[in-house]
Order: sequence, then structure tokens, then C-alpha cells
Amino acid sequence: MNETLLQMKYARVIDLLAQRLDISHPRALEIFYNSDTYSYMSRKMYHLHNMSDAYIVDEVMLELQRMQ
Repeated sequence: MNETLLQMKYARVIDLLAQRLDISHPRALEIFYNSDTYSYMSRKMYHLHNMSDAYIVDEVMLELQRMQ
């Protein structure tokens, strides 16, 4: 995947995460970049970068639930 397209995907995921959690974009950015989901995406593991933005946000949400 083209790095520019991947960065655009990250931005969409962060925006959707902020909406879903009703939090600021900087906080959503922090949550996303500290998630295992981001780690897997950035290393292109499990082909997560090919999944929909909503699916990726759901994965981050599941991570947050497991942490509680």
C-alpha cells in the first residue's frame, strides 16, 4: 500500500474514533497510535490496512474494552 494512502487511512480512522468515543482528535490520535491495531497496520501485519475504516475502529474499541 502506498504510504500516502496509508497516512490518509490513519487520518480517517482517527476521525471516526474521535466521533465514536466523543473525544478530541488529539486524544483519538494518542489512543490509536498506542494501540496494537496501529502497530499491526504499520507493519502491514494481518492485512489490516486492507480492512474498512469502521472495522479498524471496531478493533481499537475491542482493545479498549479488554484493557478495562
